[in-house]
Amino acid sequence: MLRTLADRGDVRPVVLFSAHRDQDSIPFREELAELTGRLNLQVVHVLEQPPPGWTGERGYLDAGTLRRHLPSAGPRFQFFICGPNPMLDAMEAAIPEIGIPADRIHTERFAWV
Repeated sequence: MLRTLADRGDVRPVVLFSAHRDQDSIPFREELAELTGRLNLQVVHVLEQPPPGWTGERGYLDAGTLRRHLPSAGPRFQFFICGPNPMLDAMEAAIPEIGIPADRIHTERFAWV
């Protein structure tokens, strides 16, 4: 989705929350950095086990993290969530908690086999 937005020159603001166990688990780090230069993109990394000196978000992605990083116009945005079942369960509970209507939430669940 981000590549397509960048290729189209889309100027809409995008906030990407990327939650992972540790810094080495973050996929596409270099590409995300490059896309940040091409889009109105803010990437928020949330690490369960951050390295020493980490200044970003820690723990798990939750309603508090969303509130800290989403603009006040959040209820009019679309929310796309992709990830494993536990993360989707947490986000499906947290997003309505911050006042986002259900019709703005789109999910894609995956499970490891």
